[in-house]
Amino acid sequence: MDDVKTTKLLIQKLRDNGWSKLKTDVLSFCAKHGVKTPDFASKFYPADFEEQEREILRCQLRHYEHDILVHPKFQNLTTISELCQQLAATGKNDDYHLIDRLIRLVLTLPVSTATTERAFSAMKLVKTRLRNKMDDGFLRDCLVTYIEKEIAVGISTDAIIDEFDEAPRRVDFN
Repeated sequence: MDDVKTTKLLIQKLRDNGWSKLKTDVLSFCAKHGVKTPDFASKFYPADFEEQEREILRCQLRHYEHDILVHPKFQNLTTISELCQQLAATGKNDDYHLIDRLIRLVLTLPVSTATTERAFSAMKLVKTRLRNKMDDGFLRDCLVTYIEKEIAVGISTDAIIDEFDEAPRRVDFN
């Protein structure tokens, strides 16, 4: 829970001190060139770009505008996913690494927010009034098992017992 708390504080700090300028630059670039952009609702958070990275991103966007938009391999792309794949295939993701990161954030944002929301919902179910005094490590272990049910279903009880039995213990359970 401490990790979640500090992550929320860092994201809020980014929102308060500089994300708006970067977002404005990216949105104006996209509008100028007819690129569809997702709705940046207030519940979505950007990745942590440092001030120096934001300046480099502005420079990369200027080069990108004159390079990628006229490059023949990028002419018939219709989705952001295709753009990301073509950047990797041509090696341009190294030249425009911050743009590549921004594109990947847009592609993974729905998944990351869904996972976070699922984790908080699971926490409400796992950490009940009767279990209120469990420490963070045990809570984290319970939540991982609960959230990743699809993976946990594939693990047999016998495999868990065998793994537990093979681990070195201070006391022998036999």
